[in-house]
Amino acid sequence: MAGEQIYVSHAPADLELVQELFSTVKNFPFGTHIALEEVESGRSRQRLEGRLANSDVVVAVLTEESSTSRWVNQEVGYALAKGVPVIPLADSERHLGGFLENADSVAITRENPSRTIYDLISRLRSELAPLGALSVPNWYIRFPCTIPDCGHPVTLEIEQDQSKLWKRYEHGKLLSSTCDVCESTYYFDAATIGYVRREDGIL
Repeated sequence: MAGEQIYVSHAPADLELVQELFSTVKNFPFGTHIALEEVESGRSRQRLEGRLANSDVVVAVLTEESSTSRWVNQEVGYALAKGVPVIPLADSERHLGGFLENADSVAITRENPSRTIYDLISRLRSELAPLGALSVPNWYIRFPCTIPDCGHPVTLEIEQDQSKLWKRYEHGKLLSSTCDVCESTYYFDAATIGYVRREDGIL
């Protein structure tokens, strides 16, 4: 898993929701392009065609706000025409229409964002899984150690399948990774892969 590209199509009013749901997804080593963030960085939304065409997966965030968004409708249609898989991320089945009417969607559960993020990551792992014998792609996040004067790269390997990660989450068990240099240990939520805490090592 490296170099894959994800495009997130959404209504402008949903930007805050999208940023919350994709906050930890953006830590994985693939490109996550959120439409309105791309626009705010100086591109016009019309010029995001290349991002769409070169994406491995498009996530369409479908809410009351997006149901009237011409951009979301056009981007979904364009992705499907180019053969790019589209994952609907919807807060109600009534927002699934047109080409996505019978699509298998991920439910947005606003009162339980952790469940939504977990389900989203599950679908992304499924869509981006390599062909062949590896049924569980080796996912990871890599970050610099935050201990002053260390900064060594730390890698959290995510080798468990999603069902095992959810069981860990339900039992309050965290994922962890330790810096090879200063031996500080970092802990992460098993469902969202969000950072929880750090235990300092020898430095």
